[in-house]
Amino acid sequence: MLLVGDDWAEAHHDVEVMDESGRSLAKARLPEGVAGMARLHAMIGEQLGEDTEEAEVLVGIETDRGPWVAALIAAGYTVYAINPLQVARYRERHSVSGAKSDAADAHTLADMVRTDSHQLRPVAADSAAAEAVKVVTRAHKTLIWERTRATQRLRHALREYFPAALEAFEDLDAPDALELLATAPDPASAARLTLTQIRGALSGARRRNVAEKAERIQAVLRAEHLGQPEVITAAYAATTRAAVAVLSTLNEQVKALQGQVDAHFGRHPDAEIILSQPGLGPILGARVLAEFGDDPHRYTDAKARKNYAGTSPITRASGKKKIVVARYVHNDRLIDALMTQAFSALNASPGARAYYDQLKTHGTEHHAALRHLANKLVGILHGCLKTRTCYDEATAWSHRVEQTAA
Repeated sequence: MLLVGDDWAEAHHDVEVMDESGRSLAKARLPEGVAGMARLHAMIGEQLGEDTEEAEVLVGIETDRGPWVAALIAAGYTVYAINPLQVARYRERHSVSGAKSDAADAHTLADMVRTDSHQLRPVAADSAAAEAVKVVTRAHKTLIWERTRATQRLRHALREYFPAALEAFEDLDAPDALELLATAPDPASAARLTLTQIRGALSGARRRNVAEKAERIQAVLRAEHLGQPEVITAAYAATTRAAVAVLSTLNEQVKALQGQVDAHFGRHPDAEIILSQPGLGPILGARVLAEFGDDPHRYTDAKARKNYAGTSPITRASGKKKIVVARYVHNDRLIDALMTQAFSALNASPGARAYYDQLKTHGTEHHAALRHLANKLVGILHGCLKTRTCYDEATAWSHRVEQTAA
């Protein structure tokens, strides 16, 4: 068995090869890319000699994605993606000086794999289809987050010089609001907007009660409001035009990526099972699949999946003191999707609603109750994926009905 520590950077990798006794066999700084991977294979081959088929190579690295990791897995190596915080704590076990270098980190990673591989998680063997879903869903969600940030920046700017716009437009990132702000980004030009222009923007955005809303918007824009000097207003108007252009582009790309999410998710074999879950549609279901992955051996049981999801609580006990708290270290994208599913399931599943109401009756706050419900739904999803069956309301919540009756 050979243990390999790989401290990666954008342009190079510091690598150390170690045997089972902890003796360093080889060290090198390898370039990123095909040349570096070839040299790594050569280093490992020199140490293995004739026993390449029976040997086992374990690699520790602080990432679980990218072409380099994919090449390591394709070569047949067992790759452990180690959290940088774990590496820092392991380093402190053997040195208190605070010294740090890339070569020393490679040694630490190799030693961690040698001593603690039974505690580490190998990189999941997700399919290429699941990885493709992850790529498009993460990009789609990132653009949504960016749109929210851009909208908040626009709102802050309008509050400084054009407060009437905040009163007139309910959703600043909506197509009608963006069209009107692009046409009239300052109070004077907005006051000159005609009902025809406003109706046209509202109709293009497929709004209801166009005539009534157009009159309300015009009245708000023509009312008296506090403002800024003309030169400052002109400067703010220029920034608003830029912000509107950015938001319009983000809206277009969010819509385009949504189509890609639908297409990739629809082709995945787990899509039918995931879509059968209460509260999950194509977009939310794709996010859940992307973050959980589709490796059937990744989670040993439902508890392991719940722990990875971050919905299950953790217990801190010492002596007579024992507290149970929520997990604050988790996959933000996954927990966001699961909490949204739990909220949607309140209307889609009578069993989920009954469980939530029971928690509320016992004094659990709304957010905590949703987290408990999300934890239950993760367990149900695990069972459905394990047995390759779609969700059934009676089966999923039958144990709750029996407990209530008892």
